[in-house]
Amino acid sequence: MMILADTAVPAGKQPPGWYQFFSTPMFPLLLAGTVVWLYLLRGKRGPDKQLADRLKDLKRGDRIQTIGGILGTVVEARENDIVVKVDESNNTKIKFARKAIASVIDDDKPAAK
Repeated sequence: MMILADTAVPAGKQPPGWYQFFSTPMFPLLLAGTVVWLYLLRGKRGPDKQLADRLKDLKRGDRIQTIGGILGTVVEARENDIVVKVDESNNTKIKFARKAIASVIDDDKPAAK
C-alpha cells in the first residue's frame, strides 16, 4: 500500500479523493471486515435455503423436529401451519406454524454423532 502512496504526482496536480482513501490505514481494515462479513453471510445462506425447500415440500408421514425439541409425524400440511402427531398411544396432535419447524428428519441418514 505504501508503494502507491510514494508514487510521484506531477507538479500542480492533486491525486483524486478515492486514491487518498486507498492509502489510509483504514482501507485494509474495511476490506478485511467486508471479506469476513461476506464469508459468514454466504456460509449461512446454503443451509437456510435447504431448510426452506424441505419445509415447502412437507407431506403427510414426514418426521420433523420443532424449534422446541418436539419430535413428531406430519398428519396434515397446510399453507401456513402443520398438524403433527406427537404421541402414538393417545393420538395426540399439535398444530405448529411452519416457521416453528427446525428440521425434517431423514430415517435414511445415519444420526450425526
